[in-house]
Amino acid sequence: MASTVGTGALTPDRTRARETRGRLAGPALVAPFALFYIVFLLGPLLYTFVAGFFNGSLLRDGFGSWVGFSNYADVLGDSEFWRTLKHTLWFTVLTTIPLVLLALGLAILADRFVRGRWFIRFAFFAPYVIPSASVSLIFMWGVLADQTGLAQDWLKTLGVSSPPSWLGDPNWAMWSLAGVTVWWTIGFNFVLYLAGLQEIPRDVHEAAAMDGAGPWQRIRHVVIPMLGRTTTLVTVLQIVASLKVFDQIYMMTGGGPDGSTRPTLQYIVDTGFTDGRTGYASVVSLFLFLVILLISLVWFFLVRRAEKES
Repeated sequence: MASTVGTGALTPDRTRARETRGRLAGPALVAPFALFYIVFLLGPLLYTFVAGFFNGSLLRDGFGSWVGFSNYADVLGDSEFWRTLKHTLWFTVLTTIPLVLLALGLAILADRFVRGRWFIRFAFFAPYVIPSASVSLIFMWGVLADQTGLAQDWLKTLGVSSPPSWLGDPNWAMWSLAGVTVWWTIGFNFVLYLAGLQEIPRDVHEAAAMDGAGPWQRIRHVVIPMLGRTTTLVTVLQIVASLKVFDQIYMMTGGGPDGSTRPTLQYIVDTGFTDGRTGYASVVSLFLFLVILLISLVWFFLVRRAEKES
């Protein structure tokens, strides 16, 4: 008697084997990222937390002697730590606001161009791919240099007889670094906003125009609300990036003049690698991590509450 089960039919064994493969597919796909996350993120974070309880040093192997919470108490009472944290937060304010607002405004203007949009996107994004060392050298020796910089020449042309020392004056150094950072990194936020604008259906703009809404009203009541999630993403990414500032400040001012631009990350590098106090530097790193995490969570909470109320 011939079998009534075709060769392509699923037997109970084949069904169980397919279900097993289906259950294992998800974990198998996640496994590489999970391994990367544990080895390069959770692992160093746990090591930093443990190292904070020891008087570690680069001059000897191991964690060093146990000191308990004394490193934490010393950091909380360290005036230099709070000073560098103040510099970091001030730099974050100086860069985040223009990098969000200017990027949004430029993206709205660029979105109105039908032809040549690719060139505009390239022109704004191109500085972002320049290495930080190159950007620092360009501005340090070519634009912001005393006596010979282009910025000095422009001001003298406008009639300013005594231009400020952009990187040598404590009152101007942080503003100068923020300006360089805005020019250098605005392209990334610009591209994110431009992508968000292109996701807004043209029918929405046409409907608003038919209802009598002008260009500014469409931007205010249609474009900006529909870019809410993009703005949240851009703002959080920018805050985190600004709180981790190091490269351009270290190369252009070295934290000077008189420590007026020294960020927390540079304080961690100086304490951990120059002074060799790895345990103390680990605690400072954890505090900076908590500040970044807290600010990000607060921003997400405020945005979520605003979305629910609207």
